[in-house]
Amino acid sequence: MIWRGTDTIPGAPEAIAAVRAAGEPLAFVTNSALRTPAQVGEKLASHGVPDAEDLVITAAMAAAAMVEPGSKVLVIGSDGLHTAMNDRGVEVVSDGAADAVAVGITMAFDYDALTRAMRAIRGGARFIATNDDSTFPSADGLLPGNGALVSAVATCAETEPEVAGKPHAPIADIVRARLGDDGVMVGDRPDTDGLFALSVGYDFALVLSGVVGAADLPVEPSPRFVADDILSLVEQLL
Repeated sequence: MIWRGTDTIPGAPEAIAAVRAAGEPLAFVTNSALRTPAQVGEKLASHGVPDAEDLVITAAMAAAAMVEPGSKVLVIGSDGLHTAMNDRGVEVVSDGAADAVAVGITMAFDYDALTRAMRAIRGGARFIATNDDSTFPSADGLLPGNGALVSAVATCAETEPEVAGKPHAPIADIVRARLGDDGVMVGDRPDTDGLFALSVGYDFALVLSGVVGAADLPVEPSPRFVADDILSLVEQLL
């Protein structure tokens, strides 16, 4: 929606600036648990959207909200998930018995990580996934998403995860608490962003600059708004 890989989506910085200038409440809600909010803020700034760290809501934050401070969590993931769990006040472990196993996107996922997660879950730990997106877009095309990692763990652990990110309740609760009960959910994935709009109770606005293109229409759930990119959408809404 704002970037694809290292490329800024044309018009995205201008669109966000227009929303801010209009005084509309705003949040950047991401299913990725790769980065911390500070890192997402830096990434946004590099794409022409400054001072956005405090506007970031990640699936890692939602996953951390699902566990109690002081509990022991085996984390399979990147900086975003580790930081969210540390901020929550849990004891992050890398192996052995745990109260919960949290799985977020990491390019370091391997057989050892799969084994550690499986054994902890089979030993009684809750299985929490930051999200179950099958893919995510990059400048070079689609890449495997966290859903691929989660499916591997679920298969060998013989347990389905509790999912924190879009379109599920944990992250919806955070968004409503921060932004209120009415709004527009802008995204490029009907299976996450569209269903998330239904979960939060917001209108769904589909932009065709990411996973879904014009050739994929119509989609379900049906969006209230469709635009080529976020700038075209903001021009419709403001």
